[in-house]
Amino acid sequence: MPIYEYGCQKCGKKTEAIQRMGEKPLKVCPHCGGNLKKLHSAPAIQFKGSGFYKTDYPSATMQSGKAEGQSASSGKSESGEKVEKRESAEKTEKRDSVEKAEKRDSAEKAEKAAEKRSEKPAEKKKEKKAKE
Repeated sequence: MPIYEYGCQKCGKKTEAIQRMGEKPLKVCPHCGGNLKKLHSAPAIQFKGSGFYKTDYPSATMQSGKAEGQSASSGKSESGEKVEKRESAEKTEKRDSVEKAEKRDSAEKAEKAAEKRSEKPAEKKKEKKAKE
């Protein structure tokens, strides 16, 4: 069920109410008994999981900056950019180390396989010489 936000015209307090879409809007303020007016508000939805980023949603600091008339064209604070750069660098470093480990493991496997292939003919030659 959706959450609706109401504002009192008398005391100015905001009230939230969980209502069905077909229900009639609230009329009386639970705080002072004044008239309520339905307010327009953003839906409270956040998509989580891979493919969605925290930076896709406005933060409290970004919203307050816009309210004060500051330009928030990039949508990220300076410290947020530093954190993102550090996290990105850490992910890249981790991915690189995993790739190096995989290459090292595959090289070791190939080396062992080559040793086994080279040992078999030598062993066969030794067996033939021993039989003669």
